[in-house]
Amino acid sequence: MSSLSRELVFLILQFLDEEKFKETVHKLEQESGFYFNMKYFEDEVVNGNWDEVERYLGGFTKVDDNRYSMKIFFEIRKQKYLEALDKHDRSKAVEILVKDLKVFASFNEELFKEITQLLTLENFRENEQLSKYGDTKSARAIMFVELKKLIEANPLFRDKLQFPSLKNSRLRTLINQSLNWQHQLCKNPRPNPDIKTLFVDHSCGQPNGARAPSPANNPLLGSMPKPGGFPPLGAHGPFQPSPTPVPPLAGWMSNPPAVTHPAVSGGAIGFGTPTNPAALLKHPRTPTTANPGMDYPSGDSDHISKRTRPVGMSEEQVNLPVNMLPVTYPQSHNYQQDDFHKTVARTLSQGSTPMSMDFHPLQQTLLLVGTNVGDIGLWDVGTKDRLVVRNFKVWDLSKCTMILQASLVKDPAVSVNRIIWSPDGTLFGVAYSRHIVQIYSYNGGDDIRQHLEIDAHIGGVNDIAFAHPNKQLCIITCGDDKTIKVWEATSGAKQFTFEGHEAPVYSVCPHYKENIQFIFSTALDGKIKAWLYDNMGSRVDYDAPGHWCTTMAYSADGSRLFSCGTSKDGESHLVEWNESEGAVKRTYQGFRKRSMGVVQFDTTRNRFLAAGDEFMIKIWDMDSTGLLTTIDADGGLIASPRIRFNKEGTLLAVSTVDNGIKILANADGLRLLRTLENRSFDASRNASEAVTKPLINPLTAAANAAAASSSGAGAPSAVTAMNGDTRSLVDVKPRIADESLDKSKAWKLMEITESTQCRSIKLADNMRTSKISRLIYTNSGLAILALTSSAVHLLWKWPRSDRNSGKASASVSPTLWQPPSGILMTNDTTDNNPEEAVHCFALSKNDSYVMSASGGKISLFNMMTFKTMTTFMPAPPAATFLAFHPQDNNIIAIGMDDSTIQIYNVRIDEVKSKLRGHSKRITGLAFSNVLNVLVSSGADAQLCVWNTDGWEKQKNRFLQIPSGRQSNILDTRVQFHQDQMHFLVVHETQIAIYETTKLEPVKQWPVRENSPPITHAAFSCDSQLIYASFMDATVGIFNASSLRLQCRILPASYLPPNISPSVHPVVVAAHPSEASQFALGLTDGGVFVLEPLESDRKWGNPPPVENGSASNLSAPPPNGASSSDQPER
Repeated sequence: MSSLSRELVFLILQFLDEEKFKETVHKLEQESGFYFNMKYFEDEVVNGNWDEVERYLGGFTKVDDNRYSMKIFFEIRKQKYLEALDKHDRSKAVEILVKDLKVFASFNEELFKEITQLLTLENFRENEQLSKYGDTKSARAIMFVELKKLIEANPLFRDKLQFPSLKNSRLRTLINQSLNWQHQLCKNPRPNPDIKTLFVDHSCGQPNGARAPSPANNPLLGSMPKPGGFPPLGAHGPFQPSPTPVPPLAGWMSNPPAVTHPAVSGGAIGFGTPTNPAALLKHPRTPTTANPGMDYPSGDSDHISKRTRPVGMSEEQVNLPVNMLPVTYPQSHNYQQDDFHKTVARTLSQGSTPMSMDFHPLQQTLLLVGTNVGDIGLWDVGTKDRLVVRNFKVWDLSKCTMILQASLVKDPAVSVNRIIWSPDGTLFGVAYSRHIVQIYSYNGGDDIRQHLEIDAHIGGVNDIAFAHPNKQLCIITCGDDKTIKVWEATSGAKQFTFEGHEAPVYSVCPHYKENIQFIFSTALDGKIKAWLYDNMGSRVDYDAPGHWCTTMAYSADGSRLFSCGTSKDGESHLVEWNESEGAVKRTYQGFRKRSMGVVQFDTTRNRFLAAGDEFMIKIWDMDSTGLLTTIDADGGLIASPRIRFNKEGTLLAVSTVDNGIKILANADGLRLLRTLENRSFDASRNASEAVTKPLINPLTAAANAAAASSSGAGAPSAVTAMNGDTRSLVDVKPRIADESLDKSKAWKLMEITESTQCRSIKLADNMRTSKISRLIYTNSGLAILALTSSAVHLLWKWPRSDRNSGKASASVSPTLWQPPSGILMTNDTTDNNPEEAVHCFALSKNDSYVMSASGGKISLFNMMTFKTMTTFMPAPPAATFLAFHPQDNNIIAIGMDDSTIQIYNVRIDEVKSKLRGHSKRITGLAFSNVLNVLVSSGADAQLCVWNTDGWEKQKNRFLQIPSGRQSNILDTRVQFHQDQMHFLVVHETQIAIYETTKLEPVKQWPVRENSPPITHAAFSCDSQLIYASFMDATVGIFNASSLRLQCRILPASYLPPNISPSVHPVVVAAHPSEASQFALGLTDGGVFVLEPLESDRKWGNPPPVENGSASNLSAPPPNGASSSDQPER
């Protein structure tokens, strides 16, 4: 079946699902074999519909397809058998044994005998291995977890577990586009064509009036709302396409998990997990967790996530697929422009195309370069001098094999595939595209000498690395002959040859962990293997993302493993691996769909990843999948430039189109280069030899390093990472005297005590309203919307003028706006006392609609006309919190006063899911569109995290409320940080920042005993500040990274002097694009907007970072960016 035909099947599946043809959907899934619906499969397993379970599976695999398939069918049939025994239905059990289980006897006769013997027991739980078998329901649930892992591990299900990301009603859209086009081709198009059939092409009749409007503005076919409902809420953001699964890298070098997952619920009967450690290395357990199965996602991405399969891979050659876990690290850095290598500090002319580069491990400005014509060069980028240039030649042709000699005669062209320094900088190695590696010794300055020449491989030598197995320096090479070889670095004697790859070996990555020395290798068929320094063969066998050219690298401290690969189709994959769990932690986004070359990458400072793609350098924070920034280096880069950081991360070398190299520098790198600019070459060389001359004899390197370590002198401690890459464990910066000038200034808390110290304005209100219960800026930043305790909405808009662009400001008075009709937006209430009700609202992203409730029905208002478009969900239970889904305005999460959360589709007027986990009413909801989770908070002081794919509860946690301070004033509220990984928790007793995946507090600020409680708090739009209001009417402005108070605003600076002392803010709202502006809603109905003075432009300076209190949160985006959504206040 062609690719387009396959995609048509997916469109039909989506259409059938939307039209609720449930049985037909699953029949087509099974018959086409294109998409395995894990959620449907789970339902059938849990319900025990075994015939349907096997029938559905039969569309994708048969019992004897491979060992994974065999185990899947065995587990299902064994469960049927045990259930029959549990019901004492012996005849049924015998029938299952003979009809269903006997097929497995030829594969494991002993196991079949053991299963048969269960018939002789009064209760099969007397069997020791089945003693923990529970009831039927729990046994099915446990079995499904195992089945899911086996299915995800089965190569036959590859590409079939993810439904492509499609727009809603994609098939309808295509038909609509076709009809529009047909209408355009009409000879006599009517303004309002009447489409009555799809069976024949559309054609309008005779002309009858004006020409039809543009089809783009006049859709002919669409999804009509049903009577009694209301129309869609307009454009909504796209769903992010699900990440393409990639194969795992199990943590074979790590300790095995303490808890194993039995093959059978409660017991080990079955094709059990091997207990031999060696067997575990060769056949690791399948990943222990997996993402929940999804139904039919929808989104605005028109492409289908695909995973390629290596050519020639047999079905029996089983490799575990990756388990895409939503594991994240806390955001741990605030970025400054000084961190990035934006400045082109040097331009070097190499003369031929650089293929590989490496900075010296100790001398930060020494750069080795290998080119496409076999030349090698050594540059001092500080003085811009090329110290050494060598053209390729074989040192001793007589010692080379006849194959190499004949090859060089036939075609003398040779390229450098890899050039790299040894860990101590006394040697460097060059891997060539023809058979050999050459090892040079480096003695400082321009003194390089021939050390070893090895005819290493038949064909090209694709990579070279240095390592220290058994405390002895070795050279590791790999090549086109499908082997990896280890050579002694002094004599060149071969120590090991590792065979097992079935394609040319592309890269090697030696490392050590917990005193275990090992080597990762990748091949051009996409295989990743791992080897110990013995002759026992490969310990792992997995597929690499991209299935072609892949390199691997550890972070500088050796704790984190990354790989970057490009497929033959040009799809690039940069991922971080979880070694201990055999899973990919994260896949970094931002690559071109079709890279124009093999993408190279590098790591630096335990913090950043960089890759050359699309004629630029792309930078990621290791802890975030989104692209952090790009660097074009003033242009002139090749499509996929070669890149290399120096070991301190201050300089970055990048290859250019004119056979040159650009040296990019961050602020520290520029300072380093300035100190070297005026030195002559001789002075530089003398200083180098006198102060930092490296060890000359590689045999004494280890001893000298140990001596330096014991004496407390020498270079910073380092670890050997990818290919012997030695990176400092700490960021060593040049000690420039002027760095400490700013730090010497004493920091002081900014206190605003009077009205002249800030800008504030009270919003006019002639309606004598009661308490402000909710407050929010519109997403455009042009207005403020309030919901009062009397269930009435107030909308203030700022006028456009020469002084003001129309955005909210404390310098210009807004107007309390009403439509010409004079109507008010007033919520439905259940009784005559709305003051006692819980009020809530949520604003659509385009500011067109507001969803609101005040104890009665939920109302949908048009923000332009204030008209009530519809009401729904009458109380009880009443809605207590509302939140729009970030990717679909038609989906809304509704927190209820009966402690449930209802996921409601307003377009079809249907509750999709009802979430239970809290014990008291819901007080806060917040979505993360990065993690695909919903965080909820309740009056029970509990936090819950829900997966938005299947709406399962992932984690929960109770706040720690100080004894004697029970919550009676403010409910717990939540709001996501701009990084979408952390969220703010606000309670009257504390402010805290939580990391979502672990649901653990990163920072906390408790209210001291006898101090006024917090009434509300909110992030600034860039998430760098937290605005908090207190019951004594004080406002505290906290630095979000450290949760330390940065500015304090006293009531006298914004409240009039004659106001009641009991008046205080109960709600805070932050401007969506002005980070220093916020608004307060008061108990007396007043609303104030506050900003710092124009001369200050900010609320004080960030407090100094104390030891141990470094930021765990990300930095703000570039100027002009703003938070993607606002919380309900």
